[in-house]
Amino acid sequence: MQRILVTGGTGFIGAALVRKLANAGHAVRVVDNNSRGMSRRLDGITGRVELHVADVRNAESLSKIARDVDCVIHLAAVNGTEFFYSNPELVLDVGVRGMLATIDACRANGIRNLVVASSSEVYQTPPIVPTDEQAPLSIPDVLNPRYSYAGSKLISELIAMNYGRSGFERVVVFRPHNVYGADMGWEHVIPHFILRAAELVARTPTGKITFPIQGDGQQTRSFVHIDDFTDGLATIIERGKHLEIYHIGTTEEIEVAALARLIVGHFDREVELQPTDEPAGATRRRCPNITKLRSLGFTPKIPLSAGLPGVIDWYVKNAHSRAMTDQRTSL
Repeated sequence: MQRILVTGGTGFIGAALVRKLANAGHAVRVVDNNSRGMSRRLDGITGRVELHVADVRNAESLSKIARDVDCVIHLAAVNGTEFFYSNPELVLDVGVRGMLATIDACRANGIRNLVVASSSEVYQTPPIVPTDEQAPLSIPDVLNPRYSYAGSKLISELIAMNYGRSGFERVVVFRPHNVYGADMGWEHVIPHFILRAAELVARTPTGKITFPIQGDGQQTRSFVHIDDFTDGLATIIERGKHLEIYHIGTTEEIEVAALARLIVGHFDREVELQPTDEPAGATRRRCPNITKLRSLGFTPKIPLSAGLPGVIDWYVKNAHSRAMTDQRTSL
C-alpha cells in the first residue's frame, strides 16, 4: 500500500485512476478545484479517499495537502480543444504554475516519486506514425492559441525531467493518446459526434443523415478506452523507470470519417458526410507506438467497436445535463 496524491483527481481520467488505486488498497488523497472536475465521479469510494478542494496553482495549499504522501501523480490541467482556443491564458497558467507548484510540494515534503501527465499534443504533426517517444516535440506557431495546451505540456516535461535530476528517486512522464469513455466531458470529438448524431436523428426521422465534419474526414486518431488507459497508467506507476517517457494508447487507428459512420450507425441510420473547413493547426494523423509500455507488461484489450457503444448510450442518456455542465465550466 502506498499513500498517493492525485492532482486533478475529480476529472475524467483522474477519477478513473483514483477509483482504480483505491480499489487496489492504496490510501489516495485527491486535490481538485472542481472547475471542470466533479466530485460525483468519486461516488461509491468517497469514504475511502481524502478529497481536498483546492487550486493546484496554490503552492502553499498544495504543499500542505501533500504532507506524508509517498507518490504524487500530477494530472491537473485544462483539457478540451474548445478551451485551447477560447481560454489559452488559463490553459497555460494551470499547466505551468500547476507543474511548478507540484514540484515545489514534492521537494518541500521530501516526496521522491512523481508521475507527470503530458499529452500527444506535444508532437503537433509527428514525422513518423506510429510515433514513438523519441519523436521531436514541436510548437509550430506561437500565435495559434491551440498550442497553449501543447506548450504547457512541453514545459511540464522540461520541468519534470530537469528538476527530477536531483532530489527524486523516480520521475516518470506519460503521454496519453485520445482517451475516451463515459462522462469524459463535452469538449471532445466523440461526445460532439454522439450529440450531433442524436440531434440529427431526432430532427430527420427517416433517410440519410447529413453529418458535418471538420476537414475531409481523412484525419486519423487512435482512441484508447478509459479502462485500458488506467491499466496502462497503473503499470507505469508500478514499473515505470526514472526519467523515462511512456505513451499510453492503442495502435488501432481510425479515420474521423469512419468514426462518424460508426457513431451514426449505432442509431441504425446511414450517413452522408459534409466536409467543412479544418481549423489551423489540426493534426492530420495520430497513432502511438506503445512498444515501451508493452515492455512493462501492458496490452490494450478493448477495441473501439467494443468500447464505443456504452459511451454512446451514456451520452444519449445524459444529454440533458450538458447545458448545466457548460455553464459551470465556462471559465
